[in-house]
Amino acid sequence: MAIAAPARPAVPPTALDVEAVRADFPILGTPVHGRRLVYLDSAASSQKPRQVIDAERTFYETSYANIHRGVYELSARATEAYDESRVRVGRYLGARHPHEIIFTRGTTDGINLVAQSFVRPRLRPGDEILITALEHHSNIVPWQLAAAATGAVLRVAPVSERGELELDAFEALIGPKTRFVAVAHVSNALGTVNPVAAMIEMAHAGGVPVLLDGAQAAPHLPVDLAGLGADFFACSAHKMYGPTGIGVLYGREELLDAMPPVQGGGDMIATVTFEKSTWAPLPAKFEAGTPHIAGAVGLGAAVDYIEGLGRDAVAAHEHELLTYATARLADLPGVTVVGQASEKASVLSFTMSGIHPHDIGTVLDSVGVCVRAGHHCAQPLMQRLGLVATARASFAAYNTRSDVDALADGLERVRAVFA
Repeated sequence: MAIAAPARPAVPPTALDVEAVRADFPILGTPVHGRRLVYLDSAASSQKPRQVIDAERTFYETSYANIHRGVYELSARATEAYDESRVRVGRYLGARHPHEIIFTRGTTDGINLVAQSFVRPRLRPGDEILITALEHHSNIVPWQLAAAATGAVLRVAPVSERGELELDAFEALIGPKTRFVAVAHVSNALGTVNPVAAMIEMAHAGGVPVLLDGAQAAPHLPVDLAGLGADFFACSAHKMYGPTGIGVLYGREELLDAMPPVQGGGDMIATVTFEKSTWAPLPAKFEAGTPHIAGAVGLGAAVDYIEGLGRDAVAAHEHELLTYATARLADLPGVTVVGQASEKASVLSFTMSGIHPHDIGTVLDSVGVCVRAGHHCAQPLMQRLGLVATARASFAAYNTRSDVDALADGLERVRAVFA
């Protein structure tokens, strides 16, 4: 089965010293079922380099205290570390100002914040929210909830059998009733990279703000939010070599200023009386309570780590692996690669004739290969493609061609088991 390889980035894959990268990840030396660990599930959650682990450990051992308003040295150190991480993340994502970076629990939390604070108050019966058929459930369900509460309508731009957005249809769905557009930058299920610059331009031509689900873009692609003109962007640290339980919502300053907080409590107020409260300026207005301070420190270390590797070099390396893996799997009997977009990130979904993806994943695990199996929180997309589920291999900076070969050998094992 011939598969067209996606276009290569300009930077050669040799720009990344993969063996040096692998040495940064302690878990890669952990055997699984007596086999070498082959971790191919970074789209779900990436492994953590020693630099991130050490940053959190050092913070807890030398600088931990609650942040803001503490008059003692440890609190000042913790506040400085927390605020500096915001600056580093803002620079990494191309935000105009650090206070446009809101620390959240993750992508899902950020999308829900926008849905409840920005979009829902602006909706009236018959208004429309536009998404695409590629979306993760986290970029579907919050809009369904907002629509159900207001009488608005959710519209869905179609995708082709190759897993590519039908851009003309997307543009045609932007009309006088469209109030908001929310789209994945990169599909978590297929790896499709959407033409988000063109999509934002189309939406803005109609005066419609746009949110990008950046969970899969932030770890793998250079992102320049100010350059793109994105209104909102949400991502998660744990997919970009950082800790779980923390993520980022970027929003343009003027939009965030106009939004009410969705959680009340400490640190998000300017004044409180029993009659009325007023809100702190950005970003504190949206960060009620004690935040995940160590997580923010770990996220700052994670973006430093990626930048140290070179984002173009990482993207080129991952693309080379994707191209190699696509060719290897296409040569295996009974294997069908799902999602053949011309622009893809490092995600490879596939099926095997007559074998359920869960069984594929179970047999692969027995030989030390970790893949994801299921609908990938994208059930509507699976239905569009006529599938219940796929197996999904996803690549990161620490993966190698030998990992791909282990996957291919494991699939031969799967075929033998179910022959």
